[in-house]
Formats: sequence, C-alpha cells, structure tokens
Amino acid sequence: MQETRPTIMTLDEVARYLRLHKSTVYRMAREGRLPGNKVAGQWRFKKERLVEWFEKQEELGEL
Repeated sequence: MQETRPTIMTLDEVARYLRLHKSTVYRMAREGRLPGNKVAGQWRFKKERLVEWFEKQEELGEL
C-alpha cells in the first residue's frame, strides 16, 4: 500500500502556485486569511488546505 502524505509548501511555492506576490501571501497568512502554520519561524502550507480554501473563496464569490 502506498503511503500518501500531504504536500507541504513554502511561502515562495504558494506565491507561485496562487500567482501572488510573496508579500501578499505572507500578509494573508499572518492575518489568518490564508491557511498556514509557522514551523521553526517559517511559514508552511498544506496544498490540500489551500485547494479547499480556494474552492470556498470561489463559492463565496470572494475571488
């Protein structure tokens, strides 16, 4: 059986993925508007949670 692990992304990777500036991603994460956690002082994001967040934003018409 193949183990599935969540894809963990850095702030730079999320910025490229969402096509946003790094400072925008940082600000949104810091304000709690983007799902992420700090690990050893650096932001980390689960790709699955970002996809869920994006889909919810679409549903709410906030994109």
